[in-house]
Amino acid sequence: MNAPVIDIVTPVRDTVSANEWATRVNLAACYRLMHEFGMTELISNHITARLPENANHFLVNPYGPLYNQMTASCLIKLDIDGNVLLNPNRELKHSPSGYVIHGAIHAARHDVDCVIHTHTLAGMAVSAMKCGLLPIAQISMRWSKGVSYHDYESIASNVDEQQRLVADLGENNAMILRNHGLLVCAPSIPQAFNLIYWLEQACKIQIDILSCNRPLHVPSKDVVEGTSDALSGMEITLDNEGSTNPHVQSGARTGQTGYGLLEWPALRRRLDRLDPSYAD
Repeated sequence: MNAPVIDIVTPVRDTVSANEWATRVNLAACYRLMHEFGMTELISNHITARLPENANHFLVNPYGPLYNQMTASCLIKLDIDGNVLLNPNRELKHSPSGYVIHGAIHAARHDVDCVIHTHTLAGMAVSAMKCGLLPIAQISMRWSKGVSYHDYESIASNVDEQQRLVADLGENNAMILRNHGLLVCAPSIPQAFNLIYWLEQACKIQIDILSCNRPLHVPSKDVVEGTSDALSGMEITLDNEGSTNPHVQSGARTGQTGYGLLEWPALRRRLDRLDPSYAD
């Protein structure tokens, strides 16, 4: 069943560049995938994507529609200062908290083109644990070197918090917002989706394991760090025929990897079968 159509006042596809339209389609696909994999909280949270032709412009969701109703045409274009540059449906606005968090990261991290923030049950539960994310399963070890923490400062509506958010994130591409939720950022939309998917899985695993109330077996520090290097070190290059070629480079920073690029076409095909209206 197709998602309800959002009434678009301003035509979009014919008035933006081909590159912007492609970014819009991928971002709308990401919103739909977040719904498909259960990482939503009604209309809350945001995914933003920097536009390829202007590093100071990015797209964000209108506040009101559900994630499974997002389309390429409904996304709102902002600049780094929070000014609305294009709002295809003027009756729908963006959430200010989306600008406070996402705008700060886009402004500070020029290596980042996509930022995802969630309020999932597992993510919020781990964010409230003093121990943070534990390296108790293989996928959890991916984050043993590359996750930051930011203390809760109430609703993210104060622009003064932006500086502290950016400072706590540092050069990592994943951050646990204490008593709040999860945040990831990456050089592309597919890579960011991969990061949030596996960070969410790591949080779910931790909740499940701790709920068993049994003694934990944790691998040695050397094994954990070696696993982190291996899992965060896959890059994607193009071979002479233009096909993707994954290889491992030890020590690559989490998020600056090829993870996410390989499966993105398959995820898009999944959406095309379910409901292709995301690309409208």
